[in-house]
Amino acid sequence: MLSFTDKHSFQHCDGLSRRSFLQVGGLAMGGLSLPQLLQAEADSAKQNSHKSVIMVYLTGGPPHQDMVDLKPDAPTDIRGEFKPIATNLPGVQISEHMPRLAQRMDKLVTIRSLVGSDGRHSSFQCVTGRQFANQPQGSWPCFEAIVSKLNGPAHPSVPAGINLFMKMEHLPYNHPGAGFLGAAHSPFQPQGDSKSSMTLNEITVDRLGQRRDLLSGFDQFRRDVDRQRDSVSLDPFTEQALNVLTSSRLADALDLKKEDPEVVASYGKDDPTALSYGAKGYQAIMSKFLLARRLVQAGARCVTTTFADFDWHGANFSRGRKVLPLLDQGLAALIDDLYRHGLQDDVTVVVWGEFGRTPKINDKAGRDHWSRNTFAWLAGGGMPVGQVIGKTNRYAEEPIDRPVHFQEVFATLYQNLGIDIDHATVTDLNGRPHYLLNQEHRPIPELV
Repeated sequence: MLSFTDKHSFQHCDGLSRRSFLQVGGLAMGGLSLPQLLQAEADSAKQNSHKSVIMVYLTGGPPHQDMVDLKPDAPTDIRGEFKPIATNLPGVQISEHMPRLAQRMDKLVTIRSLVGSDGRHSSFQCVTGRQFANQPQGSWPCFEAIVSKLNGPAHPSVPAGINLFMKMEHLPYNHPGAGFLGAAHSPFQPQGDSKSSMTLNEITVDRLGQRRDLLSGFDQFRRDVDRQRDSVSLDPFTEQALNVLTSSRLADALDLKKEDPEVVASYGKDDPTALSYGAKGYQAIMSKFLLARRLVQAGARCVTTTFADFDWHGANFSRGRKVLPLLDQGLAALIDDLYRHGLQDDVTVVVWGEFGRTPKINDKAGRDHWSRNTFAWLAGGGMPVGQVIGKTNRYAEEPIDRPVHFQEVFATLYQNLGIDIDHATVTDLNGRPHYLLNQEHRPIPELV
């Protein structure tokens, strides 16, 4: 069995170490064998084009009034402490703490009137497109699992869906998984940051010394397998599994040492402690944005990641002064990267949280939960960017023009991936087919 482990000690906020592993029998896919995973993915036709989605989940509910929909003429206890600044779109303003994005608004779609929130502190709706109640047996599958089922991998050495979520103390913030589609389509979850944290057959990279030694180990493994092929008939899914594990493509994409240092620096410096909320340890890891870009370049169809914690019932503005500039830098760098690599037509980026925040500021200088309105950013995907969709009332309480439902955003993502929501279905554990979305919701017409 080929396995990778990490001898170095590093504790995540959930207490897990970075002793990540990849095995032919598991590959972090919920224990299902990789040949079974690939066989399940092969049950449907593959698309030739490689369209991708990067989803950034802003955990905890970001304050739309302090980011993209400031109301400077509202009373003090509503407008807050932040001032709006002009952007490169005439007449459009955003928070003073996001100057980089202000100069890239022509490359973004800002939805100021996102509705349909379930009102739950959970990643579930952002990752599945569904509300939590009245689920079929096994639960609704995540977006990556659906794309894996319908489109399969774009490259045989890279899983279709990859999950970069940081594991958190609050379980609802964790990734909901593949639901009734099962472990065969569960998104791959790398726990190490790069190939340098892995070992080959219990031999550390430090002992191997150089990359060519690591590759020679892969080559020897492949030669051993090839010698068996004359005497043992391997099914095509096992062969494809071996292709994944003996290719350096995925590990190379996860290795930021292979990226231009100037590009790495443009995303900003990760600070795992500056954004801690009490003892929860939520983190702003901007390098995950860069990892996401590298992974879609390598062949991933969907990459999801988290950013920070926006559950600011208190100290909304002091936390915002810390968090928003980091998000500003990381997201601006990702947008620049899409255009630098010519990916702006093939990669769609969506950035959002589960709900918005109350217009009225509480006595702890925080904003509470608000499900009647929130916001989203979209970029890339060949969409007509450089526009703002929707308008809220004078206190940003609810839309007064062009409300956009969560499922309209999902319909747009599926369309950008070449998936026909009118005909595509996934089958639950009882054999019942389900459309990907409620049929009344269509792709956002302004983006078609």
